[in-house]
Amino acid sequence: MQFKVTQKNTRQTPRKVRLVANAIKDLPLEQAIKQLAVMDRRATVVMLKTIKQAIANAKNNHGVDADKLAIKEILVNGGPVYKRFNAVSRGRAHSILKRTSHITVTLEEKIEKKAEKEVSKSKVEKKTEVKKASVKKTAAKETTKKAAPKKETKKTEKK
Repeated sequence: MQFKVTQKNTRQTPRKVRLVANAIKDLPLEQAIKQLAVMDRRATVVMLKTIKQAIANAKNNHGVDADKLAIKEILVNGGPVYKRFNAVSRGRAHSILKRTSHITVTLEEKIEKKAEKEVSKSKVEKKTEVKKASVKKTAAKETTKKAAPKKETKKTEKK
């Protein structure tokens, strides 16, 4: 089962938040939380809150143990852009873009190793059954066909 949490309109640029997201994307959940605690970036606070919220939703709403969760994906998309200006000389203005971001964290429940082995065994058994069935079909086709006599060709030897 998947658990999805979205943090919208965070007042940080998506580029800076993606740096943090890419650093923890492939880590196990506990190690990702530890890594966020050590990193010295402003985006880690928001990312940590979002991940903890996803864990709390899985635990409280669906009764899933936090040890059985893993990070499936972390998406950081751009949000609305606030346009401001900075007054400069001669009555001109330079534009300032204050970017926001939307953070989406998807957690999924880990499949137990025993269940994985059972699934893989069933796939192997299905493959062997398919192979056996195809061998039987080809054997039946060969027995129904009549053997056609082969033409013999004479080879001439050059001396």
